[in-house]
Amino acid sequence: MFDFTPDPVALQLGPITIGWYGLGYAIGLAVTYMVMVRLARRAGERAEILANGMIIVAVAALIGGRLYHVIDQWALYKDDLLKIITPPYSGLGVYGGIATGIVAAFLYARYKGVPFLRWADIVAPGLFTMQAIARWGNFFNQELYGSVTTLPWGIPIECQYRVQDYLCANPPTANDLAMRYHPLFL
Repeated sequence: MFDFTPDPVALQLGPITIGWYGLGYAIGLAVTYMVMVRLARRAGERAEILANGMIIVAVAALIGGRLYHVIDQWALYKDDLLKIITPPYSGLGVYGGIATGIVAAFLYARYKGVPFLRWADIVAPGLFTMQAIARWGNFFNQELYGSVTTLPWGIPIECQYRVQDYLCANPPTANDLAMRYHPLFL
């Protein structure tokens, strides 16, 4: 069985914390850009359109992802609205990011005078690449896991990261600590 619970922090530089989740997204963006440039060139399109477009879409996706998370987890923010925008920034909802990213991509394509659907075909494989890399951040944050499993790919989740249905006893028993969960993020 898999027996490793990771630290969500990849690197600490004084007061600056760099998490595996953010690092995964940065690496995912870089690899995604390379994939999309290659596909654009193969399709005979101007790959330079991607550089600015990707920045615009990424910013829109971050804003939409954060907005979705805040709406979804409103109970965490309703009593202290500054927590929405002040560090540490934790919590993004992929659905909000996809929605605002699509809107931004559509508007950018119109601005550049290129066919949105043609570029959507070029960009789509890159988005899957992005998710394949960045979703590993959920593993490091010990989130987005499923039900208890005895299958060999089950992952341990520390007690403090578990949702209500899987909380540990106080103090945790050996059975609590031995439980493994489906890695839904995969």
